[in-house]
Amino acid sequence: MTAAEQTALAARLDRYFVQVDALLLRRQDPVTGLFPASTAITVHGDYTDAWVRDNVYSIQAVWGLALAYRRAGVDNTRAYLLEQTVVKLMRGLLLAMMRQAAKVERFKQTQDPLDALHAKYNTRNGEVVVADDKWGHLQLDATSIYLLMLAQMTRAGLRIVFNLDEVAFVQNLVHYIGRAYRTPDYGIWERGNKINNGRPEINASSVGMAKAALEAMRGLDLFGADGDARSTIYVVADEIARSRAALHSLLPRESLSKEVDAALLSIIGYPAFAVEDPALASRTREQVIAKLAGRYGLKRFLLDGHQTVIEDNSRLHYEDDELKNFANIECEWPLFYCYLLLDALFRGERAEAERYRAILQTLTVEKDGFGLLPELYFLPEAALDGERAAPGSQTRLPNHNLPLIWAQSLYLLGELMADGLLAAEDIDPLQRHRRQPRPLPTVRLAVVAENATVKARLAAAGIASQTADEWPDVCFAEAEDLSRILQEVGRSEKLALSGRPFRRLRSLATAQAYRIGGRLHLFYGQFQNPNSFYVAFDNRLLLAQFRAELSYVARHWDQPGAPMLLFKLRSVALDGDGADAVIAVLQELQGGQCAGIPVALTALSALLGELVPVELAVTVPADLPSADLSVVDRCFYLPFDPAASRQPLPDAVSSKQGFAALVQQLSSTQSVPVQLRLLQSLGNHYGLDEDSGLGSGEPVLLRQLARELYVKAA
Repeated sequence: MTAAEQTALAARLDRYFVQVDALLLRRQDPVTGLFPASTAITVHGDYTDAWVRDNVYSIQAVWGLALAYRRAGVDNTRAYLLEQTVVKLMRGLLLAMMRQAAKVERFKQTQDPLDALHAKYNTRNGEVVVADDKWGHLQLDATSIYLLMLAQMTRAGLRIVFNLDEVAFVQNLVHYIGRAYRTPDYGIWERGNKINNGRPEINASSVGMAKAALEAMRGLDLFGADGDARSTIYVVADEIARSRAALHSLLPRESLSKEVDAALLSIIGYPAFAVEDPALASRTREQVIAKLAGRYGLKRFLLDGHQTVIEDNSRLHYEDDELKNFANIECEWPLFYCYLLLDALFRGERAEAERYRAILQTLTVEKDGFGLLPELYFLPEAALDGERAAPGSQTRLPNHNLPLIWAQSLYLLGELMADGLLAAEDIDPLQRHRRQPRPLPTVRLAVVAENATVKARLAAAGIASQTADEWPDVCFAEAEDLSRILQEVGRSEKLALSGRPFRRLRSLATAQAYRIGGRLHLFYGQFQNPNSFYVAFDNRLLLAQFRAELSYVARHWDQPGAPMLLFKLRSVALDGDGADAVIAVLQELQGGQCAGIPVALTALSALLGELVPVELAVTVPADLPSADLSVVDRCFYLPFDPAASRQPLPDAVSSKQGFAALVQQLSSTQSVPVQLRLLQSLGNHYGLDEDSGLGSGEPVLLRQLARELYVKAA
């Protein structure tokens, strides 16, 4: 580049800096680093508060311009200034949320909207501005977009998280959004159901943003090149898969009540890029444009009464029959043409991008020498009847929220890209916009024999296997043991935060290896665990679940390396009904395919050399791995006759007989169903920690007898 070209490039960037400085930087609070949504205070609300979502979007142009300066290699001073402005805002939001760590801890367990992080804060001090029950705070997309952009900015080289306390909090935010696929929230428009009755619902825009955030945060070292496992975020792969399934089942709808919503543009394009299927993304885009686009912008959703002149501003919610009044007179938001501009640029559709760019230029309002995007365009009262009669025929007016900083920021970001000053890879260093559907991976399988006898019986059938004892340096454990380990991920005594709540894991979590405390840990799938459900002993059901989990893992695997499933074969599986079916399936696996899924039945020794372990910086519980109930000694205290146990469950037993009489009956009958009813009566009346008195000089708790009955029933 010649000196003249470099000077011209610097001048172009400086023109953008003038706008960013005047419209964005000067609004940033010097102490908290937060932005007000706008400077307007209207009947619709106090926009001087700092919304989490608005702040993350509002800083996009600042970050983009910093990247453009770095890309051009001119004026590193301004690049540094802009970068630190971004860091200050992101840290301002982080610190505001960290003050509500107790809410994060409660919400992980309850998913109660009243336990949710607040959606907005005081711009001056980051404190609460509205009570828990006075606003629809549960907006999972807001927390998710913060995490998504934290990941993008960190990957681009910014240092936003400073210490391990902050790492722990971010990890807990990941836990916080992990169940977005099943958590109704108030959504991006903060009012929940389309009827505006204050009821939350599951929103595709929230699920999609959470999915994008989980994918972006997975394996991210928040300290960049200077971190290690302690500063690396862990995400349960099954939570991404469940979010994907929920999102694909919702689209192109937004929710049960909203057939379409302009917020979906942020999911199918920038910044989330949450939909891998191009056809589904295209269909959703077409639906949004066809049903919501107008001359002045896009409606948020159909029958949206917000800021129309007939809306009653004294009420937060509507009457049930009120929605029809807003048909065809909904406000139009220029903001969404910014999303469409960015979407076209990321897809490489230059002509489409120029068309949206031209539309946006006509929608700006000149003020102080700048073209500003208003929040929305509304219909004056005199134009309502004409618009109802002929939609799109009437002139609309901009409202007083000028500019909507969120919209102005995205507009400037799109202009930077359209002018060639910023590339897609610059603001998407995670390369999310390039993701495509993946072909089915080959699932690696290894048979782990319970003992040497099982190994020999398998060998006689031509199936190679190994026992866990042959690998003393590897810890083999159940899926519930991994759930216990994950309870430590994100734990912080200083912030009074536990890790991930104890929850059942599906096979994606156990299809990868873990390195914990320097030792390799491998986990069997939950469906094989007899400790949690006795039907794991049912061969036919076990095989059906195995095929289902195999298909699930193959369809949703999107991690480094190949997925790995351990098939633990117990002696009871070869002794009971369906043993031939088990052998038949194992022989089918040797053929390289099962249920239409490519598989490779591999010796454990070969599998261990191909693993890409996830490193967890946690302490393993001392009693891990948990005991396998299928191999414990049987019938220590109670008699057992399988023939006598093949009878229906009798009626409940009264506890009026007294403790000693019930225990005497319990120890004299050989029927498991009868023993179960007796133990149920004892436990309900006396508690399971009562000593049965059946031991010889040592206490035998009713709890131990319950475990014994479980093993015998299995």
